[in-house]
Amino acid sequence: MTSSSMTNKTLFLQGVKDCIPTMLGYFSVALAFGIVGVSSGLSILEIALLSIFVYAGAAQFIICALVAIQSPISAILLTVFFVNSRMFLQSLALVPAFKGNGFWSNIGIGTLVTDESFGVAITKYAKEKALNATWMHGLNISAYLLWILTSIIGGLVGNLIPKPEAFGLDYALTAMFIFLLVAQFETIHKTKVFFYIFLIVLTTICMIILTCFMPTYLSIILATIIASVAGVVFDK
Repeated sequence: MTSSSMTNKTLFLQGVKDCIPTMLGYFSVALAFGIVGVSSGLSILEIALLSIFVYAGAAQFIICALVAIQSPISAILLTVFFVNSRMFLQSLALVPAFKGNGFWSNIGIGTLVTDESFGVAITKYAKEKALNATWMHGLNISAYLLWILTSIIGGLVGNLIPKPEAFGLDYALTAMFIFLLVAQFETIHKTKVFFYIFLIVLTTICMIILTCFMPTYLSIILATIIASVAGVVFDK
């Protein structure tokens, strides 16, 4: 085995290791999705296909809810598109780190990036000013495979856990994002702490105001764009 392949293996395994906090959160959320999917009338195969091809926690729960009330396909597709449109912003944020990477490798990264893997990657990028594609694949693929496997297990368990919130499973995703937020603050220079707090407050205020006039998923996207523009303007 060449030193290059050894290095790639090490980087891939490091990506898997860095994904462990995300995988711990994914386990309970994907398990809950499988349970919700079965209760919504989906088969194990349909649950597996959703996890394989949609691979978006919020969108998958929304699909279950819309299927349960027999919404038209067009409404489901449009809703999922808007909910997941934030991924355009996240992918753009990662472009500088992988602009010298191969086309198909970047397609793989963009396809499997999630809110959580983006949080891990952007924190590492802020600290080291560089990301390795092999490391990113290790991060993405390990989370992806665990999500698929655990959602299937959740579907098989089904009605054995009728109330997942009783075990705190519904809080796992929130806890995971709190961890990622704290990790983000580790990369911020002390002189800019108040500036970032201002951006967080601005995002929250914009989201609350916009929610009065439009659906929540649109208000989140617009509030994020407004805060991002403000950040670029005031911190060049």
